[in-house]
Amino acid sequence: MGRDLFEISINLIKMAVIFLMMVQMVPLLVWVERRGSAFIQNRLGPNRVGPLGLTQLLADAVKFIMKEEFAPQKSVALIYYAAPVIALVPATLALASIPFSVPIQWGDYLFKVQGFEVNLGVIFILAVSSLGAYSILMAGWGSSNKYSLFGALRASAQMVSYEMAMSIAVIGAILIYGTLNLSEITALQEGPLKFTLLGNMFEFPNFIPNWGIFYQPLGFILYTSCAFAECNRLPFDLAEAEGELVAGFHTEYGGFKMNLFFIGEYGHMMVTSSLAVIFFFGGYNIPGITPAQVLQWSQGIFADASIASLVTSLIFLISFVTKVAIFLWLFIHVRWTLPRFRYDQLMDLGWKSMLPWSLANTLVTAFVLVFLRGKI
Repeated sequence: MGRDLFEISINLIKMAVIFLMMVQMVPLLVWVERRGSAFIQNRLGPNRVGPLGLTQLLADAVKFIMKEEFAPQKSVALIYYAAPVIALVPATLALASIPFSVPIQWGDYLFKVQGFEVNLGVIFILAVSSLGAYSILMAGWGSSNKYSLFGALRASAQMVSYEMAMSIAVIGAILIYGTLNLSEITALQEGPLKFTLLGNMFEFPNFIPNWGIFYQPLGFILYTSCAFAECNRLPFDLAEAEGELVAGFHTEYGGFKMNLFFIGEYGHMMVTSSLAVIFFFGGYNIPGITPAQVLQWSQGIFADASIASLVTSLIFLISFVTKVAIFLWLFIHVRWTLPRFRYDQLMDLGWKSMLPWSLANTLVTAFVLVFLRGKI
């Protein structure tokens, strides 16, 4: 946690800020989704409450909080009330371990721009994110509603199916980077694109970044496709198919409890988008510019070294957030563009296509790395 009270306080504040930012991003993403879907469908969307309909978010928040509190008569109370809370926890823990920017050197202290650092960051995030399936099962069983139970069974089967393919899809990138630490993976993508062939180093022009997408294009496609299924987003939202299951596993939920499910879903979208950026798009790195160059530029403007380090971190934080925002928009755009799969098609795609291709990608990557590094 830290070596003294100041460092401990800052680390606690960081975790609180990350949680609050995740919660505050959800209404904004809902607004973007409403306006984006309206744009796609050639209509206006929310535009009456406040400028551009932005204060509609506040009205919705008040509505969620003020709704009558209820529980189904035959529900299992403990499980029913615990499910929304458990839906929120995995996304919060996973997001807190993401490195958002370069560390800040403030005097003798080095503050990393993440809630906490885990050396096995990839394993930690995948393990914690998988716990979200328990909240869905609890919601379906605790509601004592057949539609909720059907939705929960669908969602849990879907998440288990696609978790395997998504986890294996990133193994190829892990083999290339040789580490599970997310900060180290980001640092390895700094500078221009380069690779080693039989002991010889080949380097591309400076404007072509050393991002994982150039090493793992198939891994990126597989990971992104599986991410939609993991987040229960169209075209993989069979757990919430309105025409078949009313609202799926959260049919019996409303008000603040429903809001917690929303936060958990969008939180998982943020986590998967952040991992995609870290593995395949250089994390917070900016093409053609290194953190050392930005720090040197900041030191030329600000006399205080701590302020210069803070400004440098803010610049790379903006880079990271911009990349994540692009992926979040992809989630929204696909939802309002592609039709929903049938459930049998969904499962066939996961087990008969995604999983074999992920395994093949990992094996090919391993063989290529052995050949390029001259160890045959």
